[in-house]
Amino acid sequence: MTSIDRRRALVTGAALISAPALVLPRFARAAEFTYKFGTNLPATHPLNVRAMEAAERILKDTGGQVQINVFPNNQLGNDADMLSQLRAGGLEFFTVSGVNVLSQLVPVSSMWGLGFAWANDEAVHKALDGDLGKFLRAQFPKVGLMAMDTVWSSGFRQITNSVRPINTPDDLKGLKIRVPVSPLWTSLFKHLGAASASINFAETYSSLQTKVVDGQENPLAIISIAKLYEVQKYCSMTNHMWDGYWCMTNQKVWDRIPEKARPIIAKHLNQAALDMRADGAKLDASLRPELASKGLTFNDPKVGPFRERLIASGFYTEWKKKYGDEAWALLEKHTGKLG
Repeated sequence: MTSIDRRRALVTGAALISAPALVLPRFARAAEFTYKFGTNLPATHPLNVRAMEAAERILKDTGGQVQINVFPNNQLGNDADMLSQLRAGGLEFFTVSGVNVLSQLVPVSSMWGLGFAWANDEAVHKALDGDLGKFLRAQFPKVGLMAMDTVWSSGFRQITNSVRPINTPDDLKGLKIRVPVSPLWTSLFKHLGAASASINFAETYSSLQTKVVDGQENPLAIISIAKLYEVQKYCSMTNHMWDGYWCMTNQKVWDRIPEKARPIIAKHLNQAALDMRADGAKLDASLRPELASKGLTFNDPKVGPFRERLIASGFYTEWKKKYGDEAWALLEKHTGKLG
């Protein structure tokens, strides 16, 4: 059993013992301050594994003063529910994609998810750990929120479907693709010629199984954990969109946390994000052969024709207007010219 498998087993065990939250039983009654950490991912996902590790280190380094209980798999509600709870102060920590519900509150937060913008993970991380990330984080206090410095990487997303491999943009024509409820996702697939359907993730498997939609798009880790390979035939490694999670809190809630505990919490949550990045890289390398052995047929399309289609359709021009010149200049500093 690998180290990550052992961590997954520990998290799964904790979930069974202490449902609904992934708590730390040894200190359950000792902590002076107890906070909730909400996520939309299954308990065994690396994000929750690393969040649990961070919670344990925080508890230890605060001398048992601060306990963070992790609530995975939308146990506290869907993303919109948890964002509302966070803004109201009822939820202290929440890992949320910049492309999904957060973009409805802070539109520029979805910028990292622009279609076919990034060369690789390293380019994204450099931008988000540097000037682009600093610019994006500066937008959140305007709506009463605060983000930790380091983004939790979900990685690049791939397209699966039950009809045909996606080798060119023309292969998307006529396909119904499930996407998260997000204007950027809908826009991307519209410009590529597909029919997008905004469906909550909890309904994705059944929608694929009953052919309500032909396909979906997600990182390989989600395709594996959610067993989407059972209801899909083809996986095209499009790397069409990068996504990740801000670890967010309410600014007023953060200010009420004991002053000495704040740097400890930030340190360990940021380290957990870095650890998750390493997990993601290892998983991507191992999951392709594993998923192929379960029946998925893989192909590797060239990126150029997809980006050319987006340029010709006005996709980048449209989103540049929405994000503004300042944000766009920071983006293109790392991606190169878009459109």
